[in-house]
Amino acid sequence: MTYIDAHAHIFEQLCGFGADGELRTLPNGKAVWATGEVIDLIPASYGDTTFPAERLLGTMDAHHVEKAVLLQGGFLGFANHYLQEITMKYPTRFRAAATFDPWCRNAQKIMDNLHKSFSIFKFEMSTGCGIMGSHPDFALDNSLMMGFYEQIAAKKGVLVYDLGSPGDGSHQPKAISNIAKQFPALEVVVCHLASPRRHHKIELTEALQTMKAENIHFDLAALHHKVRPEDYPFPTAQAFINLAKNIVGSEHLMWGTDAPSTLVQYSYQQLLDYQLALFSEKEQGMVFHDNAQRLYFS
Repeated sequence: MTYIDAHAHIFEQLCGFGADGELRTLPNGKAVWATGEVIDLIPASYGDTTFPAERLLGTMDAHHVEKAVLLQGGFLGFANHYLQEITMKYPTRFRAAATFDPWCRNAQKIMDNLHKSFSIFKFEMSTGCGIMGSHPDFALDNSLMMGFYEQIAAKKGVLVYDLGSPGDGSHQPKAISNIAKQFPALEVVVCHLASPRRHHKIELTEALQTMKAENIHFDLAALHHKVRPEDYPFPTAQAFINLAKNIVGSEHLMWGTDAPSTLVQYSYQQLLDYQLALFSEKEQGMVFHDNAQRLYFS
């Protein structure tokens, strides 16, 4: 069986920005926020200050991963031009989402330019590393955003969100449901299964029920990180995946790793295995390949 990693990242230069200001590289795979907090960003065996496409490809090839979807955001920096170059260089291996800050004064000009080359758009809205980390909270279905969605829908595109966790101002399942209803031809993806923490079973249940729709999908990337601290194989994350399977169905779920930062603590194989074990052979085909193939590569 071959796999598609539906949520991964690459970068030549770290240009992260979020609630803690800018994120810049340090030696030995570390990075520092403007607050002074130092984090582990890249495993020692993967690199020092960069994680380019070729390094991700090597990891993919070692684990029978046929393709990957690059969903850049504020944590590593937008890098739209680099992503465009990589998808042109490796058209059978990668798809990439464009992203931008909708509150830029020239946001419409940016959107019009990106729209020429991209049909997938990601809005990382989280209050940590996302747009609401550096802007006041706002409705995801306000008139400004709906105008952008209309452009994406006209191209039969895919709209991807990182909503942050329940309780954050960015966590707006009702808005996502409304957007999906307003644009039924638009495929909508919510990253990290809507980012529940360990104590958010009720909130996750309500969010999944609210966002249950034919054109709303969820990737499962970094779910183990959201429910930390918890040891492998992350029983709470596994329980949340089973919950999602029962509510929205395996046909609306996609495996992903959120590499490279998630590889600091756990191997790529572990991030595959703990989720693979939860699905039947038929479900594995959907969650680990076919759903991402249909949404991103068809």
